[in-house]
Amino acid sequence: MDLTVDMFKAELADALRAFDKYILCLAKTPDECEGALQRLMEKAIKAYQQRAPGLRHGIALDNQVTIILSQPPEDSVLEKPLCGIYFNLSSPYHKKRAPQPVKVGK
Repeated sequence: MDLTVDMFKAELADALRAFDKYILCLAKTPDECEGALQRLMEKAIKAYQQRAPGLRHGIALDNQVTIILSQPPEDSVLEKPLCGIYFNLSSPYHKKRAPQPVKVGK
């Protein structure tokens, strides 16, 4: 099956609505997010189509978004992979952990 970004228009539209309504991202405007989602979907499709035998997923990500395409179950009637779009949320208020010293064995 030839996969295209257009096959995932509904999923991309849902992600853009969520981004516009719930996500505060200083690194991307909504227009930049749309472009990033398009490029990540292309990468996820390529990863999905070129995955090694026995692997079920194609994954593409940047610092703010992860897209996962998953092979549907064998008894499924789905014509395309399952699609998950996740926003990698973080907060400037999270405390950064200090690096732990490495213990050298004797």
